[in-house]
Amino acid sequence: MTTVEPPLVVGVDGSEPSLRAVDWAADEAALRGLPLRLVHASLWERYEGTAPAEDLGKPSEEVMAEDVVETAARRAHRRRPGVEVTTDVLPEEPEYALVRESRTAAAVVLGSRGRSGLTEAVLGSVSATVAGHAHCPVIVLRENHDDRVRSAAGRVVLGVGARQKDAAAVRFAVEEARLRGVPLEAVRAWRRPAHGAPHHAVPSGGPVASPEARAAGELAAAVRDVPSGTASRRRTVEGPAHRALIDASADAGLLVIGARRREGRHGPALGRVAHAVLHHAGCPVAVVPQ
Repeated sequence: MTTVEPPLVVGVDGSEPSLRAVDWAADEAALRGLPLRLVHASLWERYEGTAPAEDLGKPSEEVMAEDVVETAARRAHRRRPGVEVTTDVLPEEPEYALVRESRTAAAVVLGSRGRSGLTEAVLGSVSATVAGHAHCPVIVLRENHDDRVRSAAGRVVLGVGARQKDAAAVRFAVEEARLRGVPLEAVRAWRRPAHGAPHHAVPSGGPVASPEARAAGELAAAVRDVPSGTASRRRTVEGPAHRALIDASADAGLLVIGARRREGRHGPALGRVAHAVLHHAGCPVAVVPQ
């Protein structure tokens, strides 16, 4: 019986960011030996307000959903001729469509327009919503990641959090580093306690561990199962976690984080660190559900 490989799903809307996401996903599909599935949700424009990319060659009022997916498919074929590409048009809200697609996908890849100021704080974009609810890894590329699309060079950075297992994110990051032939760097942020805050004794009753030492121990525990043949390094950084990861992403090829989901009024949502790196990281970000 032939095994059907889960596809890489790309949300496309005809904008330049989504077409760059197609480029990235085509390269990823070639690396992984996976098919590529290009999906257009017909109500996308209400949320992103995107203008069609120049590749379409038509005014916005003449662009149809079929044009969007066909243009994306041609681009994927030009980029990676050996990758199997299928397309679909889904007449529904993009968040619902893509979260449903994530149930049977290896990963979902999205392009995101740059935002700034108060609009960024609202974090109501399709990419943030999908990343907060998806059942598989979600990779988000912002407009300023164009140079990272053209080349897979650059190490893979793994953000390691506290008090929660990161096994799924670790496995994803290790595989990405292996496929790309680049080093893996695991980063764990730590903070000095406020003046007068109590110190935490180690469970054995031994010497009190410093915040940096505790962070180093948590980091070592998180990556203890990384294969010995993987070129890797561990680094603890003093400061807020989002700042440490954004700084590390400046010259990276991919930043991988585990999804820290919290319950809100509208169901699960991403935590603050994930929100911050999705909007400010210097490279594509993979959000991996735990």
